[in-house]
Amino acid sequence: MNKTKKVCISGLIIAIYIVTMFASQHFAFMAYQIRIATALYSLSYLFSFLVLPLALANGLSNFLFGALGIFDIFGGFIVGIITSGGIYLVKLCKLPAILIIPIIILGPALIVPIWLSGLTGLPYFALVISLSIGQATPAVAGYLLVKILNKHMERME
Repeated sequence: MNKTKKVCISGLIIAIYIVTMFASQHFAFMAYQIRIATALYSLSYLFSFLVLPLALANGLSNFLFGALGIFDIFGGFIVGIITSGGIYLVKLCKLPAILIIPIIILGPALIVPIWLSGLTGLPYFALVISLSIGQATPAVAGYLLVKILNKHMERME
């Protein structure tokens, strides 16, 4: 894929992520943080060049819709890099795609509480549990998205 296509796809994915976060912000920033947009992290399994754009999209969504400031913006970027990068590593290491699910759950669930517990005063492990519950739906959706797109891409070859 040429650079122009990669830039266009990256911009499109960032836009979809932001629009999805806007549409779901009333429950994406609540106790369980059901962030449907994080299902898009799974796309880095199919397109490794999306690791950085997905991280940028998460940081940008925290800037636009979150209320926790620089820690949440920068932290969201780091979570995006680690989570989408971890998904890319699953593909690179030829591991089963089903591992997308625990990565999308545990990436945000283990990292976000590092700053969220300090900002909110809530215990780290309580936040891990609530974020894990919230990430379960996007994780399964992300895995299913990859399976569907992968089948479609194989037919196109």
